[in-house]
Amino acid sequence: MNQPVHIISTEILSDNWYTLKKITYQILQKNGSTQTQQREAYDRGNGATILLFNRQRRTVLLTRQFRLPTFINGNPDGMLIEACAGLLDQDNPEDCIRREVEEETGYQVSSVRKLFEAYMSPGSVTEILYFFAAEYNPSMKIHAGGGIAEEQEDIEVLEIGFEQAISMVEDNRIRDGKTIMLLQYALIHNLLG
Repeated sequence: MNQPVHIISTEILSDNWYTLKKITYQILQKNGSTQTQQREAYDRGNGATILLFNRQRRTVLLTRQFRLPTFINGNPDGMLIEACAGLLDQDNPEDCIRREVEEETGYQVSSVRKLFEAYMSPGSVTEILYFFAAEYNPSMKIHAGGGIAEEQEDIEVLEIGFEQAISMVEDNRIRDGKTIMLLQYALIHNLLG
């Protein structure tokens, strides 16, 4: 085996919403031996997320929507407060996040800044997430937002004080990983001044 990983077989377990695969592979161990392993990997595509902030008002725009996986894992109403985000589909990350901001929040931002990228659940999900930040102001609002009905989105747009958002992380009202990462980035790098 010349490569550290050799795929032996891939079986599609589900191709209903996204693709769940069972993969059998050999992997080179530190001691030089090879080991055969099996894992399941969920491929939902890559995504982008953004922290929308207003320096003068010291606010952030977040969304609130129902997330079934949180509901079945004990979140009583299944509602989650999150930073705006979406799947890339065929777009590059910057175009994707501009589109998602407009669809979800109703704001049209022109200047976005890439902060970093991260695998969010690398033990089982293939997705890499691109993180952005952009300033917003009321003049950028072009419609009410709320998502796309054909995609079964019913999104509430929230404008929250930055300090309140940080306290919402601390008391578990905000429990979404990408949102926590963006808020902590803003705090560490003093994005809101």
